[in-house]
Amino acid sequence: MSTESVGKRHHVVVIGSGFGGLFGTRHLRKADVDVTLISKTSTHLFQPLLYQVATGILSTGEIAPATRLVLRKQKNAQVLLGDVIDVDLTNKKVTSRLLNRETVTGYDSLIVATGAQQSYFGNDHFATYAPGMKTIDDALELRARILGSFEQAELATTQEERDRLMTFIVVGAGPTGVELAGQIAELADRTLDGTFRTIDPRDARVILLEGAGAVLGPMGPKLGAKAAKRLEKMGVEIQLNAMVTDVDAHGVIVKDADGTTRRIEAVCKVWSAGVQASPLGKMIAERSDGTEVDRAGRVIVEPDLTVKGHPSVFVVGDLMSVPGVPGQAQGAIQGSTYAAKAIKAGLKGQTPEERAPFKYFNKGSMATISRFDAVCQIGKLEFSGFLAWLAWLALHLYYLVGYRSRIVTVIGWFVSFLGRNRGQMAATEQWIFARLAIEEVNADQAEANELAADVGAPPPATAEPLTAQQRKIG
Repeated sequence: MSTESVGKRHHVVVIGSGFGGLFGTRHLRKADVDVTLISKTSTHLFQPLLYQVATGILSTGEIAPATRLVLRKQKNAQVLLGDVIDVDLTNKKVTSRLLNRETVTGYDSLIVATGAQQSYFGNDHFATYAPGMKTIDDALELRARILGSFEQAELATTQEERDRLMTFIVVGAGPTGVELAGQIAELADRTLDGTFRTIDPRDARVILLEGAGAVLGPMGPKLGAKAAKRLEKMGVEIQLNAMVTDVDAHGVIVKDADGTTRRIEAVCKVWSAGVQASPLGKMIAERSDGTEVDRAGRVIVEPDLTVKGHPSVFVVGDLMSVPGVPGQAQGAIQGSTYAAKAIKAGLKGQTPEERAPFKYFNKGSMATISRFDAVCQIGKLEFSGFLAWLAWLALHLYYLVGYRSRIVTVIGWFVSFLGRNRGQMAATEQWIFARLAIEEVNADQAEANELAADVGAPPPATAEPLTAQQRKIG
């Protein structure tokens, strides 16, 4: 299928429906252009609040509205669902795939905002036992794993098994790791208190592992120390200079600064230790005129966020490598807005050589630790506690898309933070084992049985191996 002739106007293709893709598209709503947004997901994901889905505070609907509904009133925008598999910079074509259908879309200008994914530093098999926190699937799987661990602990017949099930490991002490560790501790201490008869959820052990020497390192030692102090007061065990070298179904291997290794038994683990750029960045770099990628796979862009030799191709958000620009929502929003403005200026006759370079304005960093407590850094100003928590709430509400999402989110926060209950405590076996099921599809029968046994899943049904054609269609 080809959509090369979308219209006679200048055609802008946007790849990705995250902050970069959505804000870039919306900034072009009054421009004399046609916009096609291509994304492999049907929603705009507010990734900073994924951990609240994982811990039962919010539903997926509040942080992931349907992109089509968000852009319904923008008449010059079209949304296509599909995974981009090829970008032809020479002929200005983008090829995307949805199931077994391929679509080719021509463009005059291109904004690439496919973001980043979890990095396991070359150990991708860790994902089977320690999901990341980058997608809705990750959050739902983790919620089911957390709640499922308590349910299994209630049925455990030995103290050793109970301890393993009630130990929760978070790898990485960045904002996501700190926020998640704090919320797991609050979930155990407040929401689940008194709900079991054989176990006391307050006995849960939450361990935060960090390979470096500080919590929230990029935010500085002062705020990092305050965050660590608050987490420890909540009962979270913080282990610094502790590098995870292996992960299996029942625990992790940790290498300490002195070179010694040790094992921590834990069924439920989550990985928030690193990110790597979308593979699309490397493809674009290889097909341009000398563009390179950094160690994380991010594209080293020109001062105007384009790739060498292609002034109409912009790379923004977590996919771009620009000194001083962190991989946060603000970088994606500002980058995509800059790209949209450059496209509109080009329609008025501005040449690429006349573009002013992109300048990032740092609006600060924030991280919540627990209810009523957060840390905040705005320029040289650093503060923490209740005031920082209110600032965090206000900022995240501001960037949520849609009034309904904001209202429902406020209600969810009110119930969770002022009371003991959480409104999103559903968890299913399918959420836990969906990742495993996909791996089983691509494994032989012996490997599938071994995987199932490792994580305690029901044994896979014996079936004839899938043919290559069947796998392609699936």
